[in-house]
Amino acid sequence: MLKKLKGNSFLAGSAVYLISNILNAAIPFALLPVLTRYLSPEEYGEVAMFHVFFGALTAFIGLSMQGAAGRKFYDGDLGENELKEFIGSCLQILLVTSALTMLVLIGISGYLSEWLALDKKWILLAVLVTASTVVFQIRLSQWQVRKKAKQYGVMQVSKSLAELVLSLALVVLFLKGSEGRISAQIWTAILFAGIAFWFLRRDDLVRILLWRPKYIREALSFGVPLIPHVGGAFLLASVDRFVINAELGLAQAGIYMVAVQLSTALLLIFDAINKAYVPWLFERLKKDDECEKRRIVIYTYCWFALLLLGAVVAFLIAPWIVLAVAGEPYASAGDVIGWLILGQVFGGMYLMVTNYIFFSKRTGLLSVVSIFSGLINVALLIFLVARFGLQGAAYAFCTSMAIRFLLTWFVAQKRHAMPWFEFTKLFPQAGI
Repeated sequence: MLKKLKGNSFLAGSAVYLISNILNAAIPFALLPVLTRYLSPEEYGEVAMFHVFFGALTAFIGLSMQGAAGRKFYDGDLGENELKEFIGSCLQILLVTSALTMLVLIGISGYLSEWLALDKKWILLAVLVTASTVVFQIRLSQWQVRKKAKQYGVMQVSKSLAELVLSLALVVLFLKGSEGRISAQIWTAILFAGIAFWFLRRDDLVRILLWRPKYIREALSFGVPLIPHVGGAFLLASVDRFVINAELGLAQAGIYMVAVQLSTALLLIFDAINKAYVPWLFERLKKDDECEKRRIVIYTYCWFALLLLGAVVAFLIAPWIVLAVAGEPYASAGDVIGWLILGQVFGGMYLMVTNYIFFSKRTGLLSVVSIFSGLINVALLIFLVARFGLQGAAYAFCTSMAIRFLLTWFVAQKRHAMPWFEFTKLFPQAGI
């Protein structure tokens, strides 16, 4: 069994990514019961708003540079310096977008501070956290495309472990409250961006002091059309906390964030599987073999069925988990977690179909789908939160994630056709 696992790059990669993601998820989950007992719901809400804000900046600062660098790896026979110069161009773009974003935020930080209930310094430091995260992700993506899952996992887990230790020190030992938790995120992001850049230099994967306009144009042509896609993802996954904070207050945003964090355990599992799946899938799509395509579709349908069954189970047991992990002050998070988990399941199904769009390199319609789904989520949030409170936010998230999955599936079939509905060929023994 172990020999079979080692011989199968997809299974071996999935196992390593899954283990590292479980460890990576276990660290903040281990921190969650501590934070919910040392931070009030209002303080936890402040932490949530900072996390959401720097996530929102990703669309404009990051420009999906890690995705562009990862996709470049598959562009045929690259010359000795092409990839490293391309990655250097990505980092040059990152420097410019970070500086421009900082200038804009300096001008409107007062307004944002009042709206987000965050100190001005956190708003400006969020730019640094976002840029640092992109550098970190570029290093991880280059390990991923080379199927070096162990290095990926060690780096990922080390960052989470460092954040855990620093958070415990600042929140528990020095009683810094929400400031301690936010500071831990900032310093960890900066430290590991430095480590990631050192690894890129050590492995001779970056040349930053060169001007290559063609690579800058290529990276921008990949990333700029994805701004609406990343923005739409933000509207789907994070804007609910803005609406809850505005409509119900910072404490309710903190309670909702606890449910969100618990539900993202599934997202981490899906992400682990997808990281191993992408290189495996792209290699087979390049062969353009019909039998191979049918096999991929059958496996995908089986995965969809398993996910939906798991969502049913989650409605039954997840509220008890919330109470056990977070404690009585956050018990109302149990009322929404089932719907959040179902939404994450639709997100896992989305990952299985969106890869075909990235393989085609024609990502424009994906952005349309993402921004449309995000806007649907915003409209539903405004309507449902006013009527159902936190439950309304969960209903909106679940509905919007289902819409995004179905629309993305449609676009994926247009961009790279697969035999999704050729049931007589997929299941001939069933007589369909």
